[in-house]
Amino acid sequence: MSVVFLIRHGQASFGSDNYDKLSALGCQQASILGDYFAKAGVHFDAAYAGDLQRQQQTAALALASQPHTREVITDARFNEIDTDQHMQHLLPVLAERDERIAALLAKGAKQSRDFQKMIEATFNYWVSDACKQAGVQSWQDYSTAVATAFSELKQLNSGGKTVAVFSSGGTIATLVAQVLGLGGAHTYRFYEPMINCSITQILYGNDKASLSVFNDVSYLHVASHAHGENLLSYR
Repeated sequence: MSVVFLIRHGQASFGSDNYDKLSALGCQQASILGDYFAKAGVHFDAAYAGDLQRQQQTAALALASQPHTREVITDARFNEIDTDQHMQHLLPVLAERDERIAALLAKGAKQSRDFQKMIEATFNYWVSDACKQAGVQSWQDYSTAVATAFSELKQLNSGGKTVAVFSSGGTIATLVAQVLGLGGAHTYRFYEPMINCSITQILYGNDKASLSVFNDVSYLHVASHAHGENLLSYR
């Protein structure tokens, strides 16, 4: 069996002018992840990442501790769901139907908790049959692209290979749901709890794939204890 490590990027810079870059904590998380891989003897035969800055930065920091330099294959199909697009096109539609969403929209998403509520609302609407809005990539097109990227990865890395994919919460949640045979309506439950720099493992071979590990940050718990600080984050 081969195994793919699906790694969510480190903490991004929420509330700054450039959300896409890693925060200081995000850089620390990714470096600690790389040290964990080195100490655990996890050596990658191939590495992939989306083209987002936070994904590329996480890959570079985490792979720096690998015994051999590994070129990162960039594949935009591993990018995060376009939440900006959803906020622009879907949130106003939902605000007309739900006064709670309208209140959040009027208030503005200055707090991470409020922003997460907006993401949940737009995501669950987006994956539903009711979503027909123009200007938004359809759930069908998005999820098909993710599934195709994973299928190609498996074909290129068979025979007991160990592969890393540096991606984002929505994309990892989509892959997990697909492996478990679940549709879009069940995907958000895997998306919401995703922790920065968490590890999700999928075993694959002989046209089969199975979820082995989900959203694991045990190495960050250990590092938090050793450093005397909380190194876990969700955004």
